[in-house]
Amino acid sequence: MMKLTTQSKEIIGNFPLGFVATVTPGGRPAVSPKGTFLVLDDATIAFGEIRSPGTVANLAINPECEVNFVDPFLRKGVRIRGEAQMLRQGTDGFDALIGRWRETWGDLADRINIIVKIPVAEAKPLTAPPYDDGATEAEMIALYKAKYAGIYP
Repeated sequence: MMKLTTQSKEIIGNFPLGFVATVTPGGRPAVSPKGTFLVLDDATIAFGEIRSPGTVANLAINPECEVNFVDPFLRKGVRIRGEAQMLRQGTDGFDALIGRWRETWGDLADRINIIVKIPVAEAKPLTAPPYDDGATEAEMIALYKAKYAGIYP
Protein backbone atom coordinates (compact mmCIF):
# COMPACT_ATOMS: atom_id res chain seq x y z
CA MET A 1 0.00 0.00 0.00
CA MET A 2 1.31 3.42 -0.93
CA LYS A 3 0.62 6.73 0.81
CA LEU A 4 -0.65 9.79 -1.02
CA THR A 5 1.43 12.94 -0.89
CA THR A 6 -0.01 16.13 0.58
CA GLN A 7 -0.10 17.65 -2.91
CA SER A 8 -2.00 14.64 -4.30
CA LYS A 9 -4.59 14.88 -1.54
CA GLU A 10 -4.98 18.61 -2.18
CA ILE A 11 -5.48 18.09 -5.91
CA ILE A 12 -8.15 15.44 -5.32
CA GLY A 13 -9.81 17.58 -2.64
CA ASN A 14 -9.89 20.68 -4.86
CA PHE A 15 -10.66 18.90 -8.14
CA PRO A 16 -12.54 15.66 -7.28
CA LEU A 17 -13.21 14.79 -10.92
CA GLY A 18 -11.20 11.63 -11.52
CA PHE A 19 -10.96 9.81 -14.84
CA VAL A 20 -11.29 6.10 -14.08
CA ALA A 21 -9.64 3.69 -16.50
CA THR A 22 -10.93 0.11 -16.55
CA VAL A 23 -10.82 -2.80 -18.98
CA THR A 24 -13.98 -4.13 -20.67
CA PRO A 25 -14.77 -7.87 -20.72
CA GLY A 26 -13.54 -7.82 -24.33
CA GLY A 27 -10.16 -6.44 -23.28
CA ARG A 28 -10.72 -2.89 -24.52
CA PRO A 29 -9.78 0.18 -22.50
CA ALA A 30 -12.60 2.25 -21.02
CA VAL A 31 -12.29 5.65 -19.34
CA SER A 32 -15.11 7.34 -17.48
CA PRO A 33 -15.15 10.55 -15.42
CA LYS A 34 -16.37 10.33 -11.84
CA GLY A 35 -16.99 13.59 -10.00
CA THR A 36 -17.60 12.36 -6.47
CA PHE A 37 -14.11 11.36 -5.33
CA LEU A 38 -12.99 11.71 -1.73
CA VAL A 39 -9.70 10.95 -0.04
CA LEU A 40 -10.66 8.52 2.73
CA ASP A 41 -7.21 8.37 4.32
CA ASP A 42 -3.53 8.59 3.35
CA ALA A 43 -3.76 5.41 1.28
CA THR A 44 -7.38 5.16 0.05
CA ILE A 45 -9.57 7.11 -2.36
CA ALA A 46 -13.19 6.41 -3.24
CA PHE A 47 -16.03 7.61 -5.42
CA GLY A 48 -19.77 7.38 -5.12
CA GLU A 49 -21.27 5.50 -8.07
CA ILE A 50 -24.41 7.19 -9.35
CA ARG A 51 -24.82 6.17 -12.98
CA SER A 52 -21.83 4.14 -14.02
CA PRO A 53 -23.11 0.71 -15.06
CA GLY A 54 -20.22 0.15 -17.48
CA THR A 55 -17.54 1.00 -14.94
CA VAL A 56 -19.18 -1.20 -12.28
CA ALA A 57 -19.49 -4.11 -14.74
CA ASN A 58 -15.85 -3.77 -15.77
CA LEU A 59 -14.65 -3.60 -12.14
CA ALA A 60 -16.75 -6.65 -11.21
CA ILE A 61 -14.77 -8.68 -13.74
CA ASN A 62 -11.38 -6.99 -13.27
CA PRO A 63 -11.06 -4.72 -10.22
CA GLU A 64 -7.70 -3.32 -11.34
CA CYS A 65 -8.09 0.34 -12.32
CA GLU A 66 -6.25 3.60 -12.64
CA VAL A 67 -7.55 7.08 -11.85
CA ASN A 68 -6.09 10.37 -13.07
CA PHE A 69 -6.65 13.72 -11.39
CA VAL A 70 -5.38 17.03 -12.79
CA ASP A 71 -5.38 20.57 -11.44
CA PRO A 72 -6.35 22.45 -14.63
CA PHE A 73 -4.50 25.62 -13.58
CA LEU A 74 -1.28 24.14 -12.22
CA ARG A 75 -1.28 21.45 -14.92
CA LYS A 76 -0.08 18.99 -12.31
CA GLY A 77 -1.81 15.89 -11.10
CA VAL A 78 -1.56 12.32 -9.94
CA ARG A 79 -2.11 8.84 -11.43
CA ILE A 80 -3.40 6.33 -8.91
CA ARG A 81 -3.55 2.60 -9.48
CA GLY A 82 -5.30 0.04 -7.30
CA GLU A 83 -7.87 -2.72 -7.05
CA ALA A 84 -11.39 -1.41 -6.56
CA GLN A 85 -13.62 -2.67 -3.77
CA MET A 86 -17.35 -2.11 -4.26
CA LEU A 87 -19.49 -1.44 -1.20
CA ARG A 88 -23.14 -1.72 -2.15
CA GLN A 89 -25.95 0.32 -0.64
CA GLY A 90 -27.35 -1.41 2.46
CA THR A 91 -24.07 -3.04 3.52
CA ASP A 92 -22.18 -2.13 6.69
CA GLY A 93 -19.23 -0.80 4.69
CA PHE A 94 -21.46 1.49 2.64
CA ASP A 95 -23.39 2.68 5.70
CA ALA A 96 -20.14 3.47 7.54
CA LEU A 97 -18.93 5.76 4.73
CA ILE A 98 -21.95 7.39 3.05
CA GLY A 99 -22.04 10.17 5.66
CA ARG A 100 -18.81 11.56 4.22
CA TRP A 101 -20.51 12.04 0.84
CA ARG A 102 -23.55 13.62 2.50
CA GLU A 103 -21.26 16.13 4.24
CA THR A 104 -19.61 17.05 0.94
CA TRP A 105 -22.41 16.78 -1.64
CA GLY A 106 -25.62 16.94 0.37
CA ASP A 107 -28.66 15.45 -1.39
CA LEU A 108 -26.56 14.13 -4.28
CA ALA A 109 -25.35 11.43 -1.87
CA ASP A 110 -28.89 9.99 -1.85
CA ARG A 111 -28.32 8.91 -5.47
CA ILE A 112 -25.17 6.91 -4.68
CA ASN A 113 -25.69 3.17 -5.21
CA ILE A 114 -22.17 1.91 -4.55
CA ILE A 115 -19.10 3.37 -2.89
CA VAL A 116 -16.06 2.29 -4.87
CA LYS A 117 -12.97 2.25 -2.63
CA ILE A 118 -9.55 2.15 -4.24
CA PRO A 119 -6.61 1.34 -1.95
CA VAL A 120 -3.57 3.04 -3.47
CA ALA A 121 -1.14 0.44 -4.81
CA GLU A 122 0.78 3.03 -6.82
CA ALA A 123 0.68 6.82 -7.14
CA LYS A 124 2.71 8.74 -9.71
CA PRO A 125 2.86 12.49 -10.17
CA LEU A 126 1.77 14.10 -13.43
CA THR A 127 3.23 17.35 -14.77
CA ALA A 128 2.84 19.22 -18.04
CA PRO A 129 5.86 19.56 -20.39
CA PRO A 130 6.37 23.32 -19.75
CA TYR A 131 7.71 22.40 -16.29
CA ASP A 132 10.51 20.52 -18.07
CA ASP A 133 11.46 23.82 -19.69
CA GLY A 134 11.54 25.76 -16.42
CA ALA A 135 7.97 27.06 -16.16
CA THR A 136 6.89 27.93 -12.63
CA GLU A 137 3.58 27.15 -10.96
CA ALA A 138 2.81 30.90 -10.83
CA GLU A 139 3.37 31.18 -14.59
CA MET A 140 1.17 28.17 -15.30
CA ILE A 141 -1.64 29.48 -13.08
CA ALA A 142 -1.51 32.92 -14.76
CA LEU A 143 -1.50 31.35 -18.24
CA TYR A 144 -4.51 29.11 -17.56
CA LYS A 145 -6.46 31.76 -15.66
CA ALA A 146 -6.17 33.94 -18.77
CA LYS A 147 -7.05 31.05 -21.06
CA TYR A 148 -10.17 30.08 -19.08
CA ALA A 149 -11.20 33.74 -18.73
CA GLY A 150 -11.13 33.94 -22.54
CA ILE A 151 -13.29 30.84 -22.86
CA TYR A 152 -15.71 31.78 -20.06
CA PRO A 153 -15.70 35.61 -19.90
